[in-house]
Amino acid sequence: MTRLRRKALVALFLFTLFIFGAMMGLRTLKPSDGFSDLAPGMDLNGERSDWRRQDVKDVAVSPGRFHPHGSDTKVVFTRSDRDYSIFYDVHIFYYLWYGSPSVDNKYIHWDHVLVPHWDPKIAASHAQGRHAPPEDIASSFYPELGPYSSRDPNVLESHMAQIEAAAAGVLVLSWYPPGVADDHGEPTEDLVPAVMDAAHRHSIKVAFHIQPYKGRTDQSMHDNIKYIIDRYGTHSAFYRFRSSTGRVLPIFYIYDSYLTPPESWAELLTTKGSHSIRGTSYDGVFLALIVEERHKHDIHSSGFDGIYTYFASNGFSFGSSHQNWKAIKTFCDANNLLFIPSVGPGYVDTAVRPWNNHNTRNRVNGRYYETSLEAALSVRPEIVTITSFNQWHEGTQIERAVPKKTVTRLYLDYQPNQPSHYLELTRQWAENFNKEKDKWLM
Repeated sequence: MTRLRRKALVALFLFTLFIFGAMMGLRTLKPSDGFSDLAPGMDLNGERSDWRRQDVKDVAVSPGRFHPHGSDTKVVFTRSDRDYSIFYDVHIFYYLWYGSPSVDNKYIHWDHVLVPHWDPKIAASHAQGRHAPPEDIASSFYPELGPYSSRDPNVLESHMAQIEAAAAGVLVLSWYPPGVADDHGEPTEDLVPAVMDAAHRHSIKVAFHIQPYKGRTDQSMHDNIKYIIDRYGTHSAFYRFRSSTGRVLPIFYIYDSYLTPPESWAELLTTKGSHSIRGTSYDGVFLALIVEERHKHDIHSSGFDGIYTYFASNGFSFGSSHQNWKAIKTFCDANNLLFIPSVGPGYVDTAVRPWNNHNTRNRVNGRYYETSLEAALSVRPEIVTITSFNQWHEGTQIERAVPKKTVTRLYLDYQPNQPSHYLELTRQWAENFNKEKDKWLM
């Protein structure tokens, strides 16, 4: 009997030890463990870090090839009740392609088609057609402003106020040349001045995210860069970045840069190129998108200045996988390149790609976002990008969203949190990012 009691006590002790170890392991999950395989609808109440607001002061510049100008890294505002900051090393992707009947005489992009799968057999098993706003929009979430027009001045003002509330200092504007648009939209280049004016009213800077329009080449890109700098370079909201050589240069994000061969990019981005912009008044900091691992070598040989990852779906591509960011950062450091990781609150694009459910990343009440931000901070980047403010089709938006139910649709929302939840999380992490950068210099 005594021997049995002793065995029972030992077994109970070992079981207790196992439970304690499991609990501690769950509490110390690293960002790379992530939530990349969470199924849609899975719910988990993650603990959020309660970051205190950092002291009011300019953030010191971290070492590296490129250095944000000290006075441009952070701006501090004083209101009657508190001080608050926005940070120019937090960039956020922004889209101008939405339209509504009250402003544009029709819906644009909110009525996006359901994109068929390239395999006819798979395509046949999914819905086809297009959305019918305002009750049925091309998003799994519903905006607080409704299916709005990007041309509405009140919408622009609301957006800039929300971005300011999120403490993101640089709006990265999705851009097409004059008269050019994506396959489902209409030209919006004429709206850029209004965006820059609205951004300036909120002390937000604007950078350009050049999209892969039909016929984009290194030569047409030369013309695009010249156009942007000539037209907007003197605007107070035009964003510039200080390099280690002391030059203050605009930043350009080049989406789907891998579609152009490295040897063609080199004609534009290396000093010996046939139409090089290096050392001219049209020079800049040019950032390429990394999707596959091999792209990093192409990016280097092309003459780019850095790499960004864009996609908010952890595990979707080599570049968007958190577990690869350390290796990419190491490559960038060894080759004098900037590494700019992109983080997002989640991903769900089944409202436009109904067959793509396997790439959905549930928001988990903000925990997925926080895990992504932890992963980004762990590689000590100069800049972090947020995907996105308002890419509603892919469910990556941090813009305010509300619960919505119609006869045919039940939209996702941010509950049990408020519509401003992801704006607030972004501000908390922007403040922490800059506080951590101070520590990196010690």
